[in-house]
Amino acid sequence: MNHLNIGILAHVDAGKTSLTERLLFDAGVISRVGSVDAGSTQTDSLDLERRRGITIRSAVVAFRVDDLQVNVIDTPGHSDFVAEVERALRVLDGAVLVVSAVEGVQARTRVLMRSLARLRIPVLVFVNKIDRMGARYREVLGALAAELGPGCVAMGSVAGIGTADARFAPFDAGDPEFAERLAEAFADHGESFVDAYLDDRVVLTAADYTRELRRQVREARVYPVFFGSALNGEGVGHLVRGIAAWLPRVEDAAEQEPLRAVVLKIERGRAGEKIAYVRTWSGVLRARDSVALFRREHGGGVAESTVRASGVQVFDRGTGVRDADATAGTIAKVRGLAQARVGDQLGSADGLPRTGLFAPPTLESEVTPGRPGERPALFAALQRMAEEDPMIDVRGDESSGAISVRLYGEVQKEVIGATLAEEFGLRVAFAESRPLYFERPVGVGEAVEEMDADGPTYFWATVGVRVEPAPPGSGIELRLGVELGALPLAFHRAIEESARRTLRQGLYGWEVLDCTVTLTRTGYFSPVSAAGDFRSVTPLVVADALRRAGTRVFEPTHRFEVETPADCLGVVLSALSAARAVPEEQVARGDRFLVRGSLPAAMVHGVTGRLPGLTRGEGVLVSEFEDYRLFAGHAVPIRERTGADPYDRERYMLQSLGRVRGN
Repeated sequence: MNHLNIGILAHVDAGKTSLTERLLFDAGVISRVGSVDAGSTQTDSLDLERRRGITIRSAVVAFRVDDLQVNVIDTPGHSDFVAEVERALRVLDGAVLVVSAVEGVQARTRVLMRSLARLRIPVLVFVNKIDRMGARYREVLGALAAELGPGCVAMGSVAGIGTADARFAPFDAGDPEFAERLAEAFADHGESFVDAYLDDRVVLTAADYTRELRRQVREARVYPVFFGSALNGEGVGHLVRGIAAWLPRVEDAAEQEPLRAVVLKIERGRAGEKIAYVRTWSGVLRARDSVALFRREHGGGVAESTVRASGVQVFDRGTGVRDADATAGTIAKVRGLAQARVGDQLGSADGLPRTGLFAPPTLESEVTPGRPGERPALFAALQRMAEEDPMIDVRGDESSGAISVRLYGEVQKEVIGATLAEEFGLRVAFAESRPLYFERPVGVGEAVEEMDADGPTYFWATVGVRVEPAPPGSGIELRLGVELGALPLAFHRAIEESARRTLRQGLYGWEVLDCTVTLTRTGYFSPVSAAGDFRSVTPLVVADALRRAGTRVFEPTHRFEVETPADCLGVVLSALSAARAVPEEQVARGDRFLVRGSLPAAMVHGVTGRLPGLTRGEGVLVSEFEDYRLFAGHAVPIRERTGADPYDRERYMLQSLGRVRGN
């Protein structure tokens, strides 16, 4: 059997989950269509998802179309759960992008389409809610072409749009007007087809158009657009036929190749055991197989270990699974991978991504347990949650006991709090979220700490480093300026681990990125020296070198869109200016204005809170991470340090030698 893995993606409330329900119903997998409002859908399985009516975790369901098994990954639409979307994009063969016929192309729609286009993922567009009052046909088509690309081609027309009787009628490939529109869409990437189209001696058949459409869809050049209603099923059958005909399926031949699979999701079983959702790209994964596991580490390196799958179950119909080998193209639930984390690969490191598709979280919030004695349990629970969502990034301070997590937004904070209460029995309070800044080196700094056999020696280790700037986005690179064999490997590892840990708190307390650290001097005294000496002395050397280099603080900025009534434009622009926003474009849309620009992430929440009062409740702001820029405020933000502070040499020495416990 051939396989196809597709994602259902959309701006929040466009109807993704409802479409997934309708696909399962039409395929005969379920006997009735579940409701998001009633909390009865197949993919929103968490109690919290059912109560809130939103998708929080990606879910997998399956249905069949003739000899093709389609695995559907329903992804969250809210920007706070962008990490879930990224994990889904990594494993897709194709995607269905859902757009509301009422709201049209929205901010998140554009972000998703850019990511799909960047990864060359084939896309079908489904314009949902044609039976809703206010639904539009030509306006939405125009917006799709203008904002998602000229490759968007309508595959049919709609009669009675905006009414309960709305119907989708597919175009006939033999229709001259439709054939002309297809030829125009094929023009940029189908020279031979266009030559034949323009040649009066050649008569192109419907099969020729279908063949070229399939080729350009699979190359992510053309995006067929369907209209319909997920609630009543109108147009969904035509979408299913398009999915089966035009999206690229995984052939059985890929099973003969070496194993390459990726972990896209982690969940816990009833007994608390770890269950990994694994998408197999090639080869076969069997129960009781021992396989290599590869992981991209924080600094960019790849770690390898060996794991053993104790059980393998592939998705069958709906959310059901059956015991079977995970062959190429399947998504399986795999037990026994205790070390696995989201993003790991099995069998091969080929294709292991170096960077994320979306930005990391730009907010941070301190978490306090309801009872002080629950801090250890809270930290353990958050670490377990971080296995399922590495973007959470838990941070603990051993000296003060403070615990913080990184976030995408306030909704995610609410979800984490609810999960801690319901799954772990922990009631917590969150401090006000604050933006996460980071530091970059300004110049080059060098420092060295040497053993002194004739004087007092606290650390039996010699370490010298050079810190210098690296290109933006490069992270942290550690280089050797000494011979590798001049020092035992365990000591080298201790230096690298300590250097990376030290750079998580720069001169202003923020993580240091985009820098190169070169090891310039090493030395040890056998048999006295130990790895602990190198772990203790390296932070002093790195901190000293970084102080000599100097750093600057960068702040996250968001690309924003504000829609406001025209008569409120002035006060909205004033509020944006006070928030250090940079408006770049103003577009009139009837009696409303759309303002686009950039805004510091620290100001997004405040502007969002003020907007309703400035616009009689009619204003809407949406934003997505754009970039990091040099902090331009009056006072450079400083982050309180955690743990031993190598920038305060005297106190660090006392703490390292065990004479003080901390702050």
